[in-house]
Amino acid sequence: MTGRSIRAAAATAVAAALTFGAAACSNPGGGAGGPGAKDSAVVGIAYEPDSLSPLLGYGKDGNSKIFDGLLAFDQDMRLRPALAAELPEVSADRLTYTYRLREGVKFSDGTPFSAKDVVFTYRTVLDEKTNNASRTELDAVKDVRAEGDDTVVFTLKYPYAPFAQRTVLPIAPEHIAGRQDVNTGPFTTKPIGTGPYILTGWSKGEKISFKANPDYWGGAPAVKKFTMAIIKDDDVRATRLRAGDLDGAILPPNLAKGFEGEQGRKTYRATTYDYRTVTLPTGNKVAGDTAVRRALDIAVDRRAMVDSILDGAGKPAYGPVPTGSEWFAEGTERRHDLAGAKKILDEAGWKPGKDGVRVKNGVRAAFPLWYLTGDKLRQDHALAYASDAKKAGIDITTKAGTWEVIEPRMEHDAVLAGGGAPGDPDFDQYLLLNSALAGDGFNNMARYDNPAVDKALDTGRRSDEKALRKAAYDTVQHELVKNPGYTFLTHIDHLYVVDDTWDGLTTQVEPHDHGLASGPWWNVEDWTPKK
Repeated sequence: MTGRSIRAAAATAVAAALTFGAAACSNPGGGAGGPGAKDSAVVGIAYEPDSLSPLLGYGKDGNSKIFDGLLAFDQDMRLRPALAAELPEVSADRLTYTYRLREGVKFSDGTPFSAKDVVFTYRTVLDEKTNNASRTELDAVKDVRAEGDDTVVFTLKYPYAPFAQRTVLPIAPEHIAGRQDVNTGPFTTKPIGTGPYILTGWSKGEKISFKANPDYWGGAPAVKKFTMAIIKDDDVRATRLRAGDLDGAILPPNLAKGFEGEQGRKTYRATTYDYRTVTLPTGNKVAGDTAVRRALDIAVDRRAMVDSILDGAGKPAYGPVPTGSEWFAEGTERRHDLAGAKKILDEAGWKPGKDGVRVKNGVRAAFPLWYLTGDKLRQDHALAYASDAKKAGIDITTKAGTWEVIEPRMEHDAVLAGGGAPGDPDFDQYLLLNSALAGDGFNNMARYDNPAVDKALDTGRRSDEKALRKAAYDTVQHELVKNPGYTFLTHIDHLYVVDDTWDGLTTQVEPHDHGLASGPWWNVEDWTPKK
């Protein structure tokens, strides 16, 4: 989980999406090569990034289209070589990772790729002057150096079990990005990479357009033009798809259901680590009270949310780790227990007032809950949560806003947030729960502070022993039962409706940060036209 991913809400962190305005009424693909063209695809997504620079976090989890990492994930989320010619050689003490680079790779401007670009990328991300919210994900890196043009060696401070998974980070060209301001230079919006696609335009709030890289080391893609239409509103996205302005789109379950059985279209369902959660700010006199947190944790009817809001496309969430994962701590499931919630509040001194809302020491059990405007799933989760809370005597007022409105209020107001990343539990939990990151942008939005959790997170991050790590992350999940700084609600399956004109479409296990890097177009460079 990253600050970026929870924002988009994140990440591994995504910025505020802008409304798909008047320009959306025209073809998002931009005329020739739009929807229906045999060599193009236009897809509708809900969010856009702050930047297209991997130095600032773009594409850090893979599938960045413009760029490649040293490694990449295949359909089954197994690591495979990308800019590296093979998987890394790892020393016996697990502190040294050596990567041999693929020969003959060039950036799309024709400049050869080499080890110096890898060193530049990682050193820049680790530089405190770089505005990368995910820098702590590379905390284990002590040094990165080039040995000639074709070898890169990473030295770690401590054995970090998932380090190889971190090397899907896209590689930026030193000869371009290294000659400008890393945070504000033109590379942030007009990047050059080694990937299967070349950026042709980014109209913020409207679309991001790509063309196939004819000299891509993996072979030129059959989809020659690829456009991501930024459509914030779920209903508008469904309408544009039905109107034929899009070849595919991500849709919430209730809208995806409306396309079932339509000839010429297919629905793809991806399992995910994507959760919806309510932040309970520690600084709020009500939401920060442990008794209120514990009461809300069992007052909420998660199964009803899965059935009614997700139409069964998901499952109850009890923490960042989904049930069924090898990292899930059995016994931390919380059953819906309204009577138990009331008892917790009674015993803690939160007594019902004349209007049914509980009061303690003159403080009403009331606080606002914000959700992102236009996001129907968040809205429905927020309304259901407020309804369940009201039955326990807690008055939650739901409010919609953009991230520009919500962000300044996060210290004291609750937020219907999202997050989640497949793979190692460190990816999700460190940025979400570590007290040292409280208030650091979209990291630890609830400002959760639990010394036992901090210690367990550090143990899990710095150990290479599976059993020890499992025990550490079990501790984290059990502590969240005792004092839940967040109310986790559901893990959501992602649904995509796509025109059935291409072969090769698949899905991966997806993170929260869907749309740009995920979806059936995660491997659009491998699609071929149906015959």
